[in-house]
Amino acid sequence: MLEASLLADLIVELPNAVRLQRLVHTLREHFICGAVGLLRVDGDSLRPLAAVGLVQEALGRRFVIAQHPRLAAIMASREPVWFEPDSRLPDPYDGLLDNHVGEPLPVHDCMGVSLYVEGRLWGALTLDALHAGTFDSSARRDLQRYALMIEAAVRVTRLEQENRGLRLARSDLPGTALLAEEGEILGQSEAIRQLLGELDVVADSELPVLLLGETGVGKELFARRLHSLSRRRNKPLIQVNCAALPESLAESELFGHVKGAFSGATTDRPGRFDAANGGTLLLDEVGELPLSVQAKLLRTLQNGEIQRLGADKPLHVDVRIIAATNRHLPDSIRDGHFRADLYHRLSVYPVPIPPLRERDSDVLMLAGHFLELNRSRLGLRSVRLSPAAERALLAYAWPGNVRELEHVISRAALKLLSRGGSRAQILTLEPEQLDLDTALRRAEPARVEALGESAAAELRPMREAVDACQRQSIEQALRAAGDNWANAARLLDLDPSNLHKLARRLGLK
Repeated sequence: MLEASLLADLIVELPNAVRLQRLVHTLREHFICGAVGLLRVDGDSLRPLAAVGLVQEALGRRFVIAQHPRLAAIMASREPVWFEPDSRLPDPYDGLLDNHVGEPLPVHDCMGVSLYVEGRLWGALTLDALHAGTFDSSARRDLQRYALMIEAAVRVTRLEQENRGLRLARSDLPGTALLAEEGEILGQSEAIRQLLGELDVVADSELPVLLLGETGVGKELFARRLHSLSRRRNKPLIQVNCAALPESLAESELFGHVKGAFSGATTDRPGRFDAANGGTLLLDEVGELPLSVQAKLLRTLQNGEIQRLGADKPLHVDVRIIAATNRHLPDSIRDGHFRADLYHRLSVYPVPIPPLRERDSDVLMLAGHFLELNRSRLGLRSVRLSPAAERALLAYAWPGNVRELEHVISRAALKLLSRGGSRAQILTLEPEQLDLDTALRRAEPARVEALGESAAAELRPMREAVDACQRQSIEQALRAAGDNWANAARLLDLDPSNLHKLARRLGLK
């Protein structure tokens, strides 16, 4: 019985993700349908929290309610909404049903119900079936009857999230909003789960945090999460791109100046530390700071004081520092470009951000997010990945990480449309549209079961294969560049510091 299964999960202590996933599985078995999705309101969109019967990248999508008439109809009603099998309203899951990859959905049934928690609209539950008549009047009555129990399961999950938030929040901040969820940090890999758990703990401290990671891993997003979970969340988060600060203006930008401090200083001007007072200052690409400014930054970290350029007296500031860099700062210290004492002050709590190639199938979830963005921007009915395209994304090394993935998906969608793709059809991206660099792509093996034992034994784990491919590419580039690392980096279209870090990890240095 569905009631017994739902009640059992309500009284058992389960992780939130497990509870919600069990919920959608139970509903699919009861209604004998193809797919069930549980979506939560996120601004003007619906964000999938759990799903069964949909391709994995669907979990990364954000469905703007106004752009999806079926979802809008469900959200506008307090009763279950059923759509006629011949309804002309586009289905948000067109092309996303598992095992029906890239095909327009046949005539099917679709119904859904809006969900409320404590009288407020929380989200929606959607059910899709491939055969007309699956959701008869009896099934629709069942959905109405079980809606309260589904809302109860959601309420239990919400209470656990709020309790977790209250444990991390400071009780003396009146009106403090509950902690944000993952926001736009998408992923379910073990690497990301561990990282987010670590950030949850360190966020509430006042320790300086140094975010370490390659270009494009999303260090700014993780910095914003740290700030949103901290006791300073109601104060400003000020970001400074240290690489964009001219050396002659860096000191004034950070610490401010007084009238007459230099030619053109006609008024007093506060700096970024003043703007961040009481809150958080994000020093992005901190390894690019001039040495002269590093000394003043060190003093501020030591005693909480700044001295505006041209001023006689220091000013006290209360600022938490989050620094971020894609450089290996010990190398910069060795080369005389970064102060060792400042490095030790900034790296009280270093946090490495994993590169995309170490995040397993998170690449598909992120790809789904970018696919939905491009579907909306280009006015497409649906755009998705073919199975071969999914394999290509999973095998690629992603030297540019999440930023590169975003550009790859956007470029592929435009390319497909410009070459005759119809906005009214389900468009499917193939590997050739992704245009991934073959030098950084692992050779795609045939299915193991189709190989002989000797051939199957030669297969290596993906990480080893990717490392071997990267090692070979670097060695070839070095030979072509006459062992000049800077020229090799240009040939590989990599930042030199990232190339050095990658070479060290691969044992080439």
